[in-house]
Amino acid sequence: MSTSAAFALSNLTKSFAAQTKRRPNIIFILADDMGYADTSVYGQRKFKTPHIDRLAAEGVRFAQAYAGAPVCAPSRSVLMTGLNTGHTRVRDNFALAAGHVGFKGKEEIRRASLTDADHTIADYLARSGYKTALFGKWHLDGYDPAATPTRHGFQTFKGWLTQTASTQGYFPTQRYDNERLIDLPENANGKQGRYDTTMITDDSVNYIQQSSDTPFFLYVAYDAPHSPYIAPDQGSYAKEPWDEDEKIYAAMIGHLDNGVGKILAALKQKGIDEDTIVFFASDNGPRSEPTPQQTKVVNFFDSNGALQGYKRDMYEGGIREPFIARWPGHIPAGKVSQVPIFFPDVLPTALDLAGAPPQATDGISIRPYLFRPEARPKDRFLYWEFYEPVFEQAVRWGKWKAVRHGRKGPLELYDLAVDPAEKNNIAQHHADVVDRIERYIGETHKPSAEYPDPA
Repeated sequence: MSTSAAFALSNLTKSFAAQTKRRPNIIFILADDMGYADTSVYGQRKFKTPHIDRLAAEGVRFAQAYAGAPVCAPSRSVLMTGLNTGHTRVRDNFALAAGHVGFKGKEEIRRASLTDADHTIADYLARSGYKTALFGKWHLDGYDPAATPTRHGFQTFKGWLTQTASTQGYFPTQRYDNERLIDLPENANGKQGRYDTTMITDDSVNYIQQSSDTPFFLYVAYDAPHSPYIAPDQGSYAKEPWDEDEKIYAAMIGHLDNGVGKILAALKQKGIDEDTIVFFASDNGPRSEPTPQQTKVVNFFDSNGALQGYKRDMYEGGIREPFIARWPGHIPAGKVSQVPIFFPDVLPTALDLAGAPPQATDGISIRPYLFRPEARPKDRFLYWEFYEPVFEQAVRWGKWKAVRHGRKGPLELYDLAVDPAEKNNIAQHHADVVDRIERYIGETHKPSAEYPDPA
């Protein structure tokens, strides 16, 4: 971008900021294992997501947005800390060393968790005078009792923790209310009275209704459509000539989409619609586990669209996700941005919107591209690493995408401008690009106590 264009863009964002009477409320809605094409606005044809589509119709949709990792915990760690998986604390659902050991059923598991040395988006916003709340899935506590949301910047938390099995699932028997564990008698003894997606929505709506003049940051972390595929009903899909799992999967996303609609309605009813920026994204690609049943469902719906890969893959289908921002009266409506962004950008963007002091992260504020979606940034590096079942790395640099399998594996290279499905590895034809990406990887990846490099 030229100096004059950058100056004009800066002045434009300042003029929009001047129109805002107060610092904006910030709501970040996160789906779980929703693929790139699991919303109609991103290409889904077999079921509808009218409320998520409304976000896009009234805001900016990013066509080249990426999660923090190809699975749940590290993606959330990146989102919360603004650090990519070469630097953030939690880089996989499991840890190689350090961390804490616990049990998933009868299986002994070692997990990483956030520590006192880690600072989250909620930490920074709370220090700047924001009220902060999380409803739903945290997934950054591992088996450490000290790694709860309320100890990492969230003043209000209702949901579940990894370390407490009774709080998990779509019809849990217990739930956390801040640090307090409460019973859900409606779900006791196998009953299915209170659905997790509905509870998350209700808590979010209540929080909005009770909000005051103090700006708030609300993190709405749904479980849907993560497996197992469970819904209280099949909704409008009950009579479709589909398999049961397919009907339930569509219904799960339908319940989530209805939740988005209720949140938007609550903002309107409270009179703070134009004071609130709402983001929507998903944590990684589709398919919760590599089982034939789940693969069949996401393939039936083409959940990853034309992209290659699923959850746990470093290809586009594993990490490219829907990402939408809506702020009525401030950012343009119905626009599409082709700017590559990823989860480390969320923290600096939120601090920028809040007028809070900037922090050192691996991301940038995407605020300018919210106001001018057509703007083109200077190419930068985006980085991912992952440890399951083998160490993998990926880099996005402009139109280039590199993927490595194994610590010493060769880099594959794809030109996403002409090959978004990553079908043609052209590394041998672009040695200069491969060498530059190799240098960047060497500068970026840092071993940690939880993820040490092999001896």
